[in-house]
Amino acid sequence: MNRQPPNILFAFADDWGRYASAYRNIEGENTPNALIDTPNFDRVANEGALFTNAFVPAPSCTPCRSSILTGRYFWQTGRGAILQGAEWDDTIPSYPLALEKAGYHIGYTYKVWSPGTPRDAPYGGDRTRYAPAGTQFGQFSFAATRNAPEHGIEGAKRLLYNETRDNFQAFLDARSGDHPFCYWWGPTNTHRKWQRGSGKQLWGLEPDDLKGKLPAFLPDVHDIREDVCDYLGECLAFDGGLGVLLKMLEEIGEIDNTLIVVSGDHGIPGFPRGKCNLYNLGCEVALAVRWPGRCPEGRVIDDFVNLMDLAPTFMEAGGLEPLQGMSAKSLLPVIESSEQGQVNAERDHVVLGRERHVAKARPGSLPYPQRALRTDRYLYIRNFEPDRWPMGDPKGLDDPTAEPPSYDKLCNNTFIAYPDMDASPTKAWMVHNRAKPETQRLFQMGFGKFPAEELYDLHSDPHYMNNLAGDPSAANVLWQLSARLMEILREQEDPRVVETECRFENPPYAGE
Repeated sequence: MNRQPPNILFAFADDWGRYASAYRNIEGENTPNALIDTPNFDRVANEGALFTNAFVPAPSCTPCRSSILTGRYFWQTGRGAILQGAEWDDTIPSYPLALEKAGYHIGYTYKVWSPGTPRDAPYGGDRTRYAPAGTQFGQFSFAATRNAPEHGIEGAKRLLYNETRDNFQAFLDARSGDHPFCYWWGPTNTHRKWQRGSGKQLWGLEPDDLKGKLPAFLPDVHDIREDVCDYLGECLAFDGGLGVLLKMLEEIGEIDNTLIVVSGDHGIPGFPRGKCNLYNLGCEVALAVRWPGRCPEGRVIDDFVNLMDLAPTFMEAGGLEPLQGMSAKSLLPVIESSEQGQVNAERDHVVLGRERHVAKARPGSLPYPQRALRTDRYLYIRNFEPDRWPMGDPKGLDDPTAEPPSYDKLCNNTFIAYPDMDASPTKAWMVHNRAKPETQRLFQMGFGKFPAEELYDLHSDPHYMNNLAGDPSAANVLWQLSARLMEILREQEDPRVVETECRFENPPYAGE
């Protein structure tokens, strides 16, 4: 068996949830994945392994990426645990810099660790950035729409795929000799904003084909279907870029000595219960791994994976010991197993959490602290400060009689109200229709305050509509999950549990 250090390609999309056609066989035809085909992601999954229970450590860019780069829970990464006001602590080791020290050629294109200062520090900062062809891919639908009159739709897409190719080629050209490489491709096009109507115009997706396929907590109306449809178009663009990278690896003869991992940080932005929430829509992500000779083909794996597990996985694949302070566990034993389904019985849960994103819940920019335990059947959420607004200051819109800002402003300015939910047509529609009887409950579920505890039985309630925390019949389950979560948080020295004066409540973690 070939045991030379492999190349590592990590394709990591910003705000990409679990949207890929490989999941259609698992979910059935009654989800948005029924509308899309992602042949390149599916190839990685089919020629390797598809994970069905992959979750981010935090549904917020910087904390999530801090965890992935270090193999630690986000609260163990200093000021990397927050988004607004994040600073990198260079005494905390990261896997890319460790691999570089061991002889790997490292580099990235597009987003790695941001916002935060110094920019992309745990991956080497500007020194290891490769983007000579530009960064237009991050605005894929806008750039393609702008260039379509001159180049045609497919030609406009090709310009952006060529950007990906040229940036990756620049990285490869900078490699010395036969050193293995570690490359992070992090496009941001699945992050807001998107060209409205681009799902149909660029990709031929029909918004109303989504009728009956949205989660139960989203109003099934045209505006929201169109918004989802436009997002799915960006997912298809990401898959197209992934295909460029796979083809290049084939051209240079290195695809079979490359560990390829494809995933994304948290779920869909600008939607209730999505990004910045600990529900599935906010934390569940796609994950596929391909590594010929080491990862048997065609496997579907149900083990629970926290994406911070990728750091020790990459370290072990490169022949290195785990970094000091890592709380994550390598996935190599699971990846290399020939088994399917649940491979490691101990991987039966993940712990998720959140502190500060961008919202100002009250004077002093206090966070919205949450932790959650997700198992196969249950989602248990602990909201430590239930009097605060989960999506940030409503700016008076919690009053259903208050006149809302214009629809266009809510589509384009995140900070007008509820700033921990990105501006979007969905957000605008929900705010403008919040007083309607058929919308009131759904609006409250997405924008209102949460109780101290939430418990959902996902076997009977897959869209987490009915909180069982106050149900006497679920009291024993609630107690067991709460006790298990608190035990893990204590073991991992979560400041929310072990500090009398929690650091996240005070500057520099909170406040201006």
